[in-house]
Amino acid sequence: MTERAKAVAAVGAVAAFWLAVWIFAAALVAQPLILPGPGAVALALLRLVCDGGTWAILAGSGARILGGLALAAVCGGVLAGISSRSRAFARLVAPALSFVKATPVACVVVLLLIWLGSARVSIAAVFLMALPGVYFSLVEGLAQVNKPLEQMFRLHGVRGWRLFCAHTWREVLPFVLSCAQAVIGMSWKAGVAAELIGMAVGTVGECIYQAKLLIETADLLAWTVLVVAASWTCERVLVWLLRASGPVAWRAAVRSHGRGLHGRAGAADVAELALAVGDRAPWAPALDGLVLNVPAGGRACVMGASGAGKTTLLALAAGECAPCSMMFQDARLVEDASALDNVLVCADARVDASSAAALLRLLVPGIDVHACTAELSGGQRRRVEIARALLCPGGAVILDEPFTGLDVAARDATAEVVLDLLDGRTLLFATHDASDAQALDISDIITL
Repeated sequence: MTERAKAVAAVGAVAAFWLAVWIFAAALVAQPLILPGPGAVALALLRLVCDGGTWAILAGSGARILGGLALAAVCGGVLAGISSRSRAFARLVAPALSFVKATPVACVVVLLLIWLGSARVSIAAVFLMALPGVYFSLVEGLAQVNKPLEQMFRLHGVRGWRLFCAHTWREVLPFVLSCAQAVIGMSWKAGVAAELIGMAVGTVGECIYQAKLLIETADLLAWTVLVVAASWTCERVLVWLLRASGPVAWRAAVRSHGRGLHGRAGAADVAELALAVGDRAPWAPALDGLVLNVPAGGRACVMGASGAGKTTLLALAAGECAPCSMMFQDARLVEDASALDNVLVCADARVDASSAAALLRLLVPGIDVHACTAELSGGQRRRVEIARALLCPGGAVILDEPFTGLDVAARDATAEVVLDLLDGRTLLFATHDASDAQALDISDIITL
């Protein structure tokens, strides 16, 4: 028996168990008005399903519930975005939403009935019940965003909606999915409860209230089954759409690489690196008062022991000439994306997939460019980042310990490719090994 068949059999066994419990309890009570059996509920459900009016009522209630949920998603996203940038705003908003989160649904509905009337109460109730969950989930997600990876994207000119698609949404999506699985079902409960309390005409809540009023328990349970099925279906569909949105957003960011940026056209784009460190790096005494000046099209190497401040100096220089091409000392790759996409997402607009793939195969012989970077070795990952730096827009290329993990033959081959593809751009390079500078034909050495 396959795993899928075993899972289906397990679900069937559980359903059969609870059906047997229901039959036994109904027989024990022997009062259909109190607890009708499965047969009576199934007949009531069949009658409702065959009635076109049932679907119109269910669709109307569902539309109002989804409307409140959509409004909560939009407002929660806006508030979370502002809160992630303003601690004072977060301190102001969080207590109010915590209060709303702790308030019983019935109290909220009664107040909304006084303020809004029964026609709009379900939308408002769903909005208020879902908003805290959306807000706090997004705030937590935004707080957990990978900041070094975000810095890499921004430095390479990936900003605005492309940054959101390539990085922010993918980082926040797990929190959004967790929130959706909790909030969607709760929204249906709040919406139907609001309709029932408010006795809004032509709603699921009104039908449940009428069934209770006429003591039609089988109809009441049949409506409950319909609401549960609608809530379950809605949750599954929305969660599936959310899961699919991550890869779709990433592909959109990759396809639009380099939009609005130019950097490899010719000498006019070459950047001069001029930087007076001053007191901007008090944690690195070796940089105190240092003045960096690399002429346009020049090459310079920063050398020094670990902790001397090489990475800090390169980061300061990158900030002065962004967008530029930079390879960081630590790995900054999107792990579940392919090597090719990691290169393309930051590449100049004039770089196409075939040329990026050709460069990757040149730097990493035998590489599957469509393989996830998480599957690559450390040396392969370093060379993927070198390829990305060489194809990014910007008049300067900054490489921080790029040959770490490479043997001498691989280093020399990689250095040759770097020299071929500089296209006259300025090169700033950091290493602790003098032979790395020789491989790149750099004579201007800055020792820290």
